[in-house]
Amino acid sequence: MSSILTDGTLAVTVNGMRFPNPFVIGSGPPSTNAVVIGKAFAAGWGGVVAKTTALTDTPVVNVQPRYGKLNTPAGETIGFQNIELISDRPFEDWEADFRKVKAEWPDRILIGSIMECYDKARWQELASRCFAAGCDALELNFSCPHGHPETGMGAAMGQNPAMVQEVTSWVVQVAGGKPVWAKMTPNITDIRVPARAAKAGGAHGVAAINTILSTVGINLKTLRPTPTVEGHSTFGGYSYRAVKPIALRMVGEIATDQPGFTISGIGGVCSSTDAIEFLLMGASTVQSCTGPMLQGFEMVTELGEGLAAFLKQHGFATVQEAIGKSLPYFTTHHHLVELQAAKKAAKAAELANRDTEWGKTNFVAEAGQLVSHKE
Repeated sequence: MSSILTDGTLAVTVNGMRFPNPFVIGSGPPSTNAVVIGKAFAAGWGGVVAKTTALTDTPVVNVQPRYGKLNTPAGETIGFQNIELISDRPFEDWEADFRKVKAEWPDRILIGSIMECYDKARWQELASRCFAAGCDALELNFSCPHGHPETGMGAAMGQNPAMVQEVTSWVVQVAGGKPVWAKMTPNITDIRVPARAAKAGGAHGVAAINTILSTVGINLKTLRPTPTVEGHSTFGGYSYRAVKPIALRMVGEIATDQPGFTISGIGGVCSSTDAIEFLLMGASTVQSCTGPMLQGFEMVTELGEGLAAFLKQHGFATVQEAIGKSLPYFTTHHHLVELQAAKKAAKAAELANRDTEWGKTNFVAEAGQLVSHKE
């Protein structure tokens, strides 16, 4: 593990939580139990969002295969689809794991991820038990794009701003002041709307984005979609490199719409360059899930070393100083036209003052442009 990850150089404090670095394992297979969470922390990740869990009586049955890849003609993986559900482990096992992880890694940030049906008592019981077991914060999964939306959970709830606000408020009521983040679905027209709802419900921040509902491809020999389960498939969550431009845009929209609101950026983080871009767009932490699945937990070393080099290159003393630095450079298309027209006018005026430019158009008109007119 690189010392840069834990020596304080890259430390960030978010909603009162001190992360030794801003790199967080996103909820999913790389955080599926205490063993793998421990491996992530041992590699140097600053935080982990555990795989989403629900109360034990929530039915969860996964299938195999459940992943699909989109490769370039050269064989490089650029997109990844999954039809995996939330954790199929009893919630009581998760309580034991949370306690074990916090006992072994007290200086790292452990974030529970929870998802339930539209029932106040179930959300509050789940949240209370997560905090009691040692979670530093909670991420509310309003965004799982497959499986449970069929029962009104996940993205089905996240696409309903009123529900986002209400359910968030239920959890905040039992959080005792501990941070609550709402995870945003990108499968919506305007991601700013549910983000506003989460904030109105008392959320301390949002995580954005979850995977994009998709199908990764069709087998042209069998005519079957992939991943194929008994000859059939379903639309699933799309991630990895191909989603980064969309994720950056959505993070930027939330950051611009809600200045100062905490954002944990997610979507296609495969290298330090990707992570830095999310920070510049307003994220204060950066999550990666598919990245470590395909590259291993050790990818965090390059994330840390690359971020440290970037901060030094630009003279940023802390990670915080870099957050949101690119946001002022985004504007409207109409403003771009105005900026370009102003530049052209300034250039034309500059050229008009040069003797070499005289006579190229109408001489009298050129002279008239240099006359000072007083009303």
